[in-house]
Parts: sequence; structure tokens; C-alpha cells
Amino acid sequence: MISSPHPVIIIFVGALLVGVLRGRLKNIVSVLTPVLGLANLLAISSGMEVSGDDTWRLSVMDLDLVVARFDKLSLVFAYLFHIAAIITSIYSLHVRDNMQRVTGLLYAGSAIGAVLAGDLITLFVFWELLAVTSVFQIWARRTGKATSSGIRYLLLHVSSGLLLLLGAAILYRETDSLAFDEIGLQGLGGWLIFLALGIKCGFPLLHTWLTDSYPEATSVGAVYLCCFTTKTAVYAMARGFPGAEPLLYIGVAMAVFPIFYAVIENDLRRTLAFSMINQIGFMLVGIGLGTAWGINGAVAHAFNDVFFKGLLFMAMGAVLYRTGTMNASQLGGLYKSMPWTTGFSIVGAAAISGFPLLCGFVSKSMIMASTAKEGHLVIWLLLLFAAAGVLKHAGIKIPFFAFFAHDSGIRTREAPANMLVAMAMSAVMCIGIGCFPHLLYRLLPEPWDVAYNPYDTTHIITQFQLLFFAGAAFTFLLLRNIYPPELRSTNLDFDWTWRKGGRLFYRASDVIFNTANEKIHRGVVGVFIGRLNHLSKAAPSRLLVFVMTPLWKAQGFVDEALVEKQRAFYEDARLGAFPIGKAAIIAVILLGLLYIL
Repeated sequence: MISSPHPVIIIFVGALLVGVLRGRLKNIVSVLTPVLGLANLLAISSGMEVSGDDTWRLSVMDLDLVVARFDKLSLVFAYLFHIAAIITSIYSLHVRDNMQRVTGLLYAGSAIGAVLAGDLITLFVFWELLAVTSVFQIWARRTGKATSSGIRYLLLHVSSGLLLLLGAAILYRETDSLAFDEIGLQGLGGWLIFLALGIKCGFPLLHTWLTDSYPEATSVGAVYLCCFTTKTAVYAMARGFPGAEPLLYIGVAMAVFPIFYAVIENDLRRTLAFSMINQIGFMLVGIGLGTAWGINGAVAHAFNDVFFKGLLFMAMGAVLYRTGTMNASQLGGLYKSMPWTTGFSIVGAAAISGFPLLCGFVSKSMIMASTAKEGHLVIWLLLLFAAAGVLKHAGIKIPFFAFFAHDSGIRTREAPANMLVAMAMSAVMCIGIGCFPHLLYRLLPEPWDVAYNPYDTTHIITQFQLLFFAGAAFTFLLLRNIYPPELRSTNLDFDWTWRKGGRLFYRASDVIFNTANEKIHRGVVGVFIGRLNHLSKAAPSRLLVFVMTPLWKAQGFVDEALVEKQRAFYEDARLGAFPIGKAAIIAVILLGLLYIL
């Protein structure tokens, strides 16, 4: 047993303190909490090297749960989430809404708990906590759209958790083990867990929660959302399904199709949401390859995505905070009012586009190189197309239409200082990892192949060619007025099918089940229960009449006189209107009958 506290405990306790503290002390605790958590994690990893103990176990109802497992794969994501929690805590310092601040830290802690989980039950607990804590980042905006979007978000994520639990139960029945290691796709349990992870990854047709909810979150909430949920899912996929062939095709589909939506999207945060699906596609291809380069590339790209995509979401959050809009058709010319935010946005856009000396280049190229090395030519060509598309929809479109393009006439203040500090930290990470990639490479889970060098001549020339021609294509389309204009419009995604299909299912269920319920209620409650109730009231009286009839006949009551005597006695018995003596005799008779029976 590791002597240090579980990393999640520090984050959760800090979140509770943030909820009760006020003023400057609240801000100090909110930033200090993930800092202390990171220090604790570093102490655990250092102690682990000495003692060799790499698990934190708990026994519950005869189940041996590994509530924390520390290996290279879990540690790199745990480091990442602690750093992301520090940056997001700084970014949110200006927020007075306790709900966002508290649930933000709880959300980060849930992600850390999920990536450290060594068994499927612990994973399920934190998997559900991820859904419950993150949805408040959407609801905190307190609009009708945000409320509806949050409900849809929660429905899909709870469904993911139920699939995970069902798959875990099937696996436990088959293998008598709950260990969260490589699962594979050999049985029903594996496929159910694969689908559960796929929902959070944003598989095609299941991706709509992402593009629906992220744009409706608060300016701070979208930054939290982009850092944790999908990266936790990528981790779980790398842990449970390395080398799963379906991920090659699913991943390449995710890398390609969002480009077409992102190019025509007017809401810039929705554009970034489509871009996130695109980047996750690259990661899943790397996991599907199952090679050392592929797995390392996927993990490295997930690590870097938090910084360059988080930087873009932070820049757009600052724009939303100052202008109140995210529509490209209403923005433009903001570089005059928000120069620092503009600069940081350009750094994030360049990093996601894969410019050399920035972090995106040193991770995405690893996935591309691994794909080519394994001989997947078609997939490599599609990824090349997707990489060029990234430059258009995220590398150029986001900073160009938000800060340049036409002058919207909006004049506002620069983003708050805490926002700028958080953006600066992410920008430093983008540049630092890009310039010194081996600082990240040595944290990666697979044994490092020193033969791979992102800065060899072939990689650099290929990337510059890609960037040049993609940029030239954007310029040509823009000058020729062929590039899709930024219009106020609603783009129909598969989300439309879910919403319409959901309403149709609800109405059909309402007609079928409520009609059946009404008829069953009328037949059971109205008829059967009514008659049963009448029988229960009449049976004792009829039994007494049956018992007393021979006595009356012996007394000379016959025909109509007997019938009248039975009727009168029945009414007295039903109403309980007997004299005391007669009632006592009847009670003795009934007790005798009960004794005989």
C-alpha cells in the first residue's frame, strides 16, 4: 500500500473548501489544490521507484479493487490532468459562480481518478462522476439552450456508464476478474465496453453530444470540458483496446468528416468542437495501430491537445466573455482591442496546424509516420488530407474570423489578467514541448525508439509543403469568394436525427404504453379489484348466513320467511349491527371455524 494519500482526495477536499471559502482565500485554495495534488503525485512516483509498490488497493464486499494504479500510461495522463487543473483554475479566478468553481475541480478530480483506476468498478464510479460533475459547466450558463443541451449530454454519458457497467459484469462472469487491462473485442462484454468508451471519444453518429454541448457551456466551462472527458476516454481506449483494428477506420472517419462541418460553421466554439473530433480521430488511429510509435503518438497527441486546443478554447472564451457572441459573422477586428488574446490564439492555431517548433508537430507526425511505416497507404493519405483541413478550420479560420477579417466595429477591453496568465501558460507548454519534445517522449508508456526524430529533413519539408499548399488554397478560395461565407445559420448534423428520433420514440411510447396502462388500470383496478373488494366485504357476512341457516330451519323458518331472515341477518352482519350478546356468539362461532380450518 502506498503511504501517500490518493491523488483524488486532495482535489476533492480542495473543491469542498472552495465551496465554503470566500474572497482571496478561495482563489488561493482553488489554484493551490491542483499544485499540491501534482506535488503529491510526483512524491508517489518517486517513492514507487524506491519501494516498487505501484497500487492503492481497497477491499469492498469481497472484491479486491485497485483504486489507484501507477504505471507510465496512467501517470502521464495524471500529470496532464493536474497541470490542466492548475491552468483552468487560474483561468476561472474571475468567476464568482461557486457552482462552476467547485464542480470544475470535482470534474478534474474525477478524470484523475478514472485514469488511475486499476479495475472496472473503480473506473465506472469515476466514469459516472465525470458525467455528473461536468454537466454543471453547461448548466451554469443558465439559458434554455444550455439546459436542454445539458440534459442531452447527461443522457448520453449516463448511457455510456451503463454500457460500461454491463460490459464489466459480463466480463466478470466470464473471467472472474475486474482488472482493467487490455480487454479486446473477443466477446460481448468487450464490445459493450468499447462502445461505452466510444461514446465519450465521440465516435461518428455518437459525437453529437460534443458539438451540441461545448458551444452552450460558459466561457470557462468549455475550457474545462475540452481538457478532461475526451482525453479520459482516449486513455481508456489505449488501456483496453490497443491494436483494435476497428479503431483505424473509426479514427480516420473522425479525422475527416468534421472538416466539412467546421469549415461552414458560424459558431467558433462549435468549430473547435468539430476540430476536437478531428484530433481525437488521429489519436484513435494511433491506438488502432497498436505499435509503439502509434500508442506513443496517440498519448503524446492527447497530451498536447489539452494545451493547443485548450488555448484556443480559452481565447474564444475570452472573446465570448468580452463581446457576448461567438458568431464569426459578428466578430472581426478584435486584434485592436485584444492584442494579447490574438497572439495567444495564433500560437494555439499554429500548434494545432502542426507548425515545427510547436507541440502539435512532434506528436501528430509520430502517428502519421507509424501509419506509413505499417503500410496503411489509404489511411495515411486520408490523414494527410485531414491534417491539411485542420489548417483551414482551426489554424486559419479561428484567429482570422475572430480577430481579423472585416472590422466588426466592436471595441472592448483585453481579457482579464488571470485569463491571460492561463493562456500564457498553455502557450509556453505548446512552444516548450515543440522545442524540447524529448521532455514529453520520456514520459510516454511504450519503450522509446530513439530512431524516431520529429525534426528530420523529411518531416520538416513534408510539413512545410502541407502548410504552404493548405494556406495557399485558403487564400485562393477567399480571394475568389469561393470560401464558404460566415452566415448566421444552423448546420444540420446527425444530432437532428437523435432529436427528431427521440421525440418520435417518446410520442410512440406515450401512445403505446400509456394507452396500455390505461386499459390495464381500468380492467385491473376498476373491475377486478372492485369485485375483489366487494367479495372481501361480503364473504364474512355470507359465511355467517350459511352457518346460521340450518338453525333457522330448525326453528321453523321456511320459504319467504327464511329468505327474509337471511336478508335481514346479512344486512346486520355487513353493517356490524348485532346486539352485544349475539355478536359474542357469532365471534365464538367464527373462532371455532378458524380453529377447525
